[in-house]
Amino acid sequence: KMDYSIMVKDHAERGLGCTVGCIEVPRMEATAFGVMAIDGDRKITAFLEKPADPPAMPGHPDTALASMGIYVFDSKYLYQLLEEDAANPDSEHDFGKDIIPRAVAAGRALAHPFGMSCVTRGPRGPETRAYWRDVGTIDAFWAANLDLASVTPELDIYDTDWPIWTYQRQLPPAKFVVDLDGNNGTTVNTIVSGGCIVSGSKVKDSVLFSGVRIHSFCDIGQAVLLPDVEVGRGARLRKVVVDRGCVIPAGMVVGEDPEADAARFERTDTGVVLVTRDMLAALEKAAD
Repeated sequence: KMDYSIMVKDHAERGLGCTVGCIEVPRMEATAFGVMAIDGDRKITAFLEKPADPPAMPGHPDTALASMGIYVFDSKYLYQLLEEDAANPDSEHDFGKDIIPRAVAAGRALAHPFGMSCVTRGPRGPETRAYWRDVGTIDAFWAANLDLASVTPELDIYDTDWPIWTYQRQLPPAKFVVDLDGNNGTTVNTIVSGGCIVSGSKVKDSVLFSGVRIHSFCDIGQAVLLPDVEVGRGARLRKVVVDRGCVIPAGMVVGEDPEADAARFERTDTGVVLVTRDMLAALEKAAD
């Protein structure tokens, strides 16, 4: 959660033309990001896209500044950069590779640490511990979602003073019913969205997006189920991300046999399994 007005104010007061939102990360973890070298006044002296050897922050040899992909420009200056880039036959016409480096080379780019404008219960400042996650990998997407279901999540989505506005379908409330034998299920440390129906199953440490349907006798843990997923009776799911609209067959087991998971689905080195509709369709076709 970020108060953009503070970043815009910082941009206007410094008057360089371009301001880049950034966050401190361990230096050798910054190889997956656009990384900035800065001077003592936060002026960006270099912008490197996914460098093998990221530059360290001044005075912090083990820390680098990674771009958050949030930018503020003076409109006139941005139009100028875009027109020059469009006319350059040697340009790749990429924002991170061409536009930002041009602003940096001209001495017109400022780094804005996220801690200065993040919304937090404590005081803001360059040293503020700020919540930000890159979710560009299966592991990162899974972990960021499960953190929301923890007892005390780092990102407080229940903060009424700074609500997170987004589009949501108008759906009925979630519903929990007994299974086919009339027994109750249990749901613990789990976020359950509107339109979900859970029938007497065990669900723990999971995130259920809108419209998920879990049938009787299932055992689900550390699962991220995207919108309109349906889980058949007796299925067992562990450490999974199930893509939108998937129908998990009755009795299917995912997350217990690494070899079987890797053969059927996409399994990361840390054991998170991604299940998609195409993968399920391929399994069904192979079984015919």
